[in-house]
Amino acid sequence: MTTAPATPPPARATERDPHVERDALLHALAEQRATLLIALRGLTDAQAGRRSTASELTLGGILKHLARGERVWAQLISERRGETPDGMWDMGQYHLTADDTLADLRAAYAAATRAMDAAVGALPDLDVPVPLPPVPWDPEAAPETWTARRALLHMLRETAQHAGHADIIRECLDGANTTAQLGDAPDAG
Repeated sequence: MTTAPATPPPARATERDPHVERDALLHALAEQRATLLIALRGLTDAQAGRRSTASELTLGGILKHLARGERVWAQLISERRGETPDGMWDMGQYHLTADDTLADLRAAYAAATRAMDAAVGALPDLDVPVPLPPVPWDPEAAPETWTARRALLHMLRETAQHAGHADIIRECLDGANTTAQLGDAPDAG
């Protein structure tokens, strides 16, 4: 007669709760999003659209670009059909129009981040395949498929990179920077 061991053997890496990794990556992404938004504190619409470095980037343009990125990746992850989401290749995404306001851009970004979090949160794990649409610069290229993990890591890298850009642009605009603004936060220790 065989008896069961008193304690189960330790889980192998492949048997870990898939939500631990997902939650850790979403938390890291949330931190980078928050850092980006700190750079936008107290700005006017005019400041959000003003260039302050040799780059064409503006704070409003970065926010508009990242909102589009979050929305596109949320759709790719949710639908997993490999079809091109509206606006995916819009090269005007970095530029503000006369109708763009910082309040509207913030609202669009908040909606896009909620959609991304919901799309990732609905997955059974991050190994789910995410077919990518054809790229316009190489229409003959074979279709590519990423995992949801790679897509999430891409959005994390993209947000972190642009949060750094935003900090530099803001400091050039008016001398404010993320570190100083963190110290000014009402909940700062």
